[in-house]
Amino acid sequence: MKSRSTLFLAAVGLFATAASGAPLPAMPANAPARPVMVLVHGASGGGWQFKQVAAIMEAKGWTIYRPTLSGLGDRYHTATAEIGLSTHIADIVNFILFEDLRHVVLLGHSYAGFVVAGVADRIPARIKHVIYLDAFLPVDGECLNTTPRPDSDDVSRFLKDGFIVRPSIKADAAPPRLVPQPYKTFTETITLKNPVAEKIPGTFILTVAKGQRPEADTFYRSYLRARERGWPVHIMEASHFPMLLLPEATAALLMGVR
Repeated sequence: MKSRSTLFLAAVGLFATAASGAPLPAMPANAPARPVMVLVHGASGGGWQFKQVAAIMEAKGWTIYRPTLSGLGDRYHTATAEIGLSTHIADIVNFILFEDLRHVVLLGHSYAGFVVAGVADRIPARIKHVIYLDAFLPVDGECLNTTPRPDSDDVSRFLKDGFIVRPSIKADAAPPRLVPQPYKTFTETITLKNPVAEKIPGTFILTVAKGQRPEADTFYRSYLRARERGWPVHIMEASHFPMLLLPEATAALLMGVR
């Protein structure tokens, strides 16, 4: 039977109703004493977006990493239009390898669902669990621009010199801030061929604004894919950026995944 938990969050507090989910795998005997999570931000963002969540989880005994993808956040000075999805996948693969991380709980937010899926395909032996936080859950051969979704968000209308520059991106704003996203990251297709990666457990968290129907959400199709795989799934009453607006509640939910 497919498991499902439903979690509703509000800015003034946290309340939940949760059905029992499928048990997560036990921690291996050689796993690190402190659980390890790598938090990967979405398009136009940066590792700074998880700063509050990381602090909360670290105080509870977790080891947290929040790398920034090439050309974004504090690495904006390296931005070029040639940065693609494969660049960002390599960013996180190399981060995990050079930090020699193992038994990693790997989280991808939004666009980074593509990134973490690619990472798991490349180095499945290093990944213990993958969390998709209001993120795309791709299949082999897809790119972000071709992923099925109920909305019609044509990002090409924001295209300028090879970058997606949405109205929310203010070049004169003080850091930390959103920055232009290389368009190639949305058009490059993902390759997912590793059968070992298909066995990695996953969890999906769909955030839905108050009063909105989940079926109308950009990531609802990905939510269904996760449920079809038998993964635990959660619905949060929150904006697309729960880590910024509800860090305590977001951290509490993430710490439930081991």
